Amino acid sequence: MATKNIFKVSFYNQGNVYEVYASKVYQSDLHGFITIEELKFHERTSVVVDPGEEKLKTEFEQVKRVFVPMHAIIRIDEVEKQGVARISEAGEKIAQFPSQIYNTGDDKDTKS
Repeated sequence: MATKNIFKVSFYNQGNVYEVYASKVYQSDLHGFITIEELKFHERTSVVVDPGEEKLKTEFEQVKRVFVPMHAIIRIDEVEKQGVARISEAGEKIAQFPSQIYNTGDDKDTKS
């Protein structure tokens, strides 16, 4: 029986770090984005519920695909087994890498 790939994706979103698990992660046809498909969440088997994972599950409930800007990706790992998805505060040690993806044309010499 073939095993399915499981990816752990960490990305920066509005001052928080999201860690999600998915079966498919690839470069999007939308320039500068990574596509995350088939998000995985633990099935509830007990009365104890992780509020962080429940918040993510609710946020992505009707989502088929997530398009994350490439510069917001912190890390993508292929893992052996699924962990618990979570949201945590980014804190001071994590920041987006400053980059200019698109050329705005501001660097052109305007002298005639």
